[in-house]
Amino acid sequence: MRQITITPLEANQRLDKFLMKYLNECPKSFIYKGMRTKKIKYNGKKPQGNEILQEGDEIKIFFTEEQFKTFSSEKEVKKVPISFQTVYEDEHILIVNKPMGLLTQKDTATGHSLADEVLSYLKDNGSYDPKTSKGFTPAPCNRLDRNTAGIVLVGKHIPAVQVLGEMLQTKQISKYYMSIVLGRVTAPMILKGYHIKQEGKNEVKITTEYVEGAKPVETRILPLKTNGRYTLVEVQLVTGKTHQIRAHLSKIGHPIIGDPKYGDPIENQYFASQYGLKYQILCAYKVKFELCKAPFLYLQDRVFTVPAPAIYSQICAGEALL
Repeated sequence: MRQITITPLEANQRLDKFLMKYLNECPKSFIYKGMRTKKIKYNGKKPQGNEILQEGDEIKIFFTEEQFKTFSSEKEVKKVPISFQTVYEDEHILIVNKPMGLLTQKDTATGHSLADEVLSYLKDNGSYDPKTSKGFTPAPCNRLDRNTAGIVLVGKHIPAVQVLGEMLQTKQISKYYMSIVLGRVTAPMILKGYHIKQEGKNEVKITTEYVEGAKPVETRILPLKTNGRYTLVEVQLVTGKTHQIRAHLSKIGHPIIGDPKYGDPIENQYFASQYGLKYQILCAYKVKFELCKAPFLYLQDRVFTVPAPAIYSQICAGEALL
C-alpha cells in the first residue's frame, strides 16, 4: 500500500489525471477499476476520478509492490546544455528567451527542446524534483515556432500552468512580436480572418470568408519604420493559432522577410546572400500582464521584453530601418 499526501505542486488537478501521471505505465482502465473496487481511496472514500485535488489530500493505493514496479517508471530528467536566457523567475513562473532554432516541445522521442532545457534548469536550481513531484511536470504555457525567437512563459506548478493558460486564452496577457515585412506599411492595421490548417501539410491558410473547420483570428500591426521597400513592424497577436502572423501578413501582401513557407522567394534569396538569413524575421519580444489572477496578482501591469537576435540589428542597419 502507498499513501500519498498532495503537495502544493500537485494540487488543483483531477484525481484521475494525477493517478495516470503517478502510475505512468498503468492502463487507464486499471486505474478506474482500482477506484471502483476501493483499491484506490481518496480521503478515505471511494472516488469517482473527477475530484479536484487540494493540498493535504490523501490518496491510498492498495496495490502490491510488484504492481507498483510494473505500473510506474522513474521520471528521468536529463542534464542538458541551457541555450535559453532567463528573463524573470519566482516561485510560480519562469520567463525565458528562447533562441532561434530550438523547438518549444520536441517532435521526436530523442529530440531536444526548450521543455527539456527548462526541466534540467529547474532541477538544477532546486525548483523541481521529479522524485517527489510525480504528478506534475513544469511546462511551457505558450509555444513559438522553431525559428521564432523570444519570450516563453513556464508554469512551475499546476495552478500556475492552469492560470497562465487561462490568462493567455482570454487575452489577459498580451503578446507582441517584432518583424520586418516586405512593402511599405504606414498606418496601423487590425487584420481579421479565418485560420484553417492545410490538409497533409505543416502550413495554414487565412481566408476572409468562413469555411468549415476554420477558426477566427485577429492580428494587429503597428508600423515602426519603413524605407519604402521594407517595414519594421510591431505585431500584437490577439489570437494565437499556428503560423498565424506569418500567414496573415502574407495574405495581405506583406510577407515576413526570410519566411520559407509564406515569404517571397526572390526577397528571401536577397537576404540569404546579403545577411545569411535562413528563416523568418519574427521575434516574440514583449509580453504585458494586463489583467492578473491569483497567484499572479503581483505581476499586474508588468511588462517583460527581450532584445531581438543580432541578425535583426544587422538587417535594420543595412536596410536603413533603425
